[in-house]
Amino acid sequence: MLSGILDFINNLFSGLFQKKKHVKIGLYGPPNGGKTTIANKICKDWLGENMGKASNVPHETRKVNVKEQIVMKSNGKELTFNLVDTPGIATKIDYESFMKFKMSAKKAKQRAKEATKGVIEAIRWLDDMDIVLVVLDSTINPYDQVNITIIGNLAARKIPVLVVANKTDLKKSNIKRVENAFPQYKVVGISALKDKKMEDFYTALFKLVK
Repeated sequence: MLSGILDFINNLFSGLFQKKKHVKIGLYGPPNGGKTTIANKICKDWLGENMGKASNVPHETRKVNVKEQIVMKSNGKELTFNLVDTPGIATKIDYESFMKFKMSAKKAKQRAKEATKGVIEAIRWLDDMDIVLVVLDSTINPYDQVNITIIGNLAARKIPVLVVANKTDLKKSNIKRVENAFPQYKVVGISALKDKKMEDFYTALFKLVK
């Protein structure tokens, strides 16, 4: 009888560990890298709906957005997770930069204030992440202070990272430059907007989940 109970408990725990595939995945990176576009693509593929609004104006996302219970399937495997889309990380947010997009001074100042709060909120959420997707615009030199700071904080926390080199549909895209900047991490090149290499992205994400 005791042996049977022990076997039952062992099987129960074994089953629980095998099914532990519900993780929290965060999208981090500088403004306009395409985090929300990727979030929308993921949600569209697996939920049939978008997650948030994306635009060419920096800091369109100024609050952390969460989409829960996304079920992703790839190569016969299944992953359930919460997706966290965060505001773009920046060391300086100048309201005058928003006025270049024909925004009034009042509206620009409000956007700058909200964007600053968004950066703080995004950093606070970092400790809650099981996995982080660092989303970078592959047409821009990735080796700058913001990206180094993000990567450094993730390394210090020992959070698994997948670097997503987005916007590969553009002529100036250079995935190799991203790989050379952060050789310690897997880099996958995609175009979320044009739906290019998304299967490679999903495969890489599954491999990252332990």
